[in-house]
Amino acid sequence: MTATELSQITAIILSIASSYVPGYADWFQKLEPTYKRLVMLLLLVITTGTIFGLACANILNQVSCDKTSAFELLKALGLAIVANQATFLLSPRAPRFVAFYAQRNPYTRRK
Repeated sequence: MTATELSQITAIILSIASSYVPGYADWFQKLEPTYKRLVMLLLLVITTGTIFGLACANILNQVSCDKTSAFELLKALGLAIVANQATFLLSPRAPRFVAFYAQRNPYTRRK
């Protein structure tokens, strides 16, 4: 498994978790859209750093601990961000969040 594949799988899992994992999904859905994106970005950066750290500690063998791999992980982070946002937009939301989201979304509110 390459660094890109690993990052994209992680991004998809984080995105689906933000819609369905009890407790986390409840907390996440209450955030403003800007903060949702920042939380996801922070989680993806932490995940990417963890992958590189595990590679440098010789625990993870899919990525080597050098400058080239660090650059590849940064590219993979960019692709993971895209995968994360696409999954979030395309994945169905739990029914209890649909009404809540409609109330907070300025484009769906009636004036």
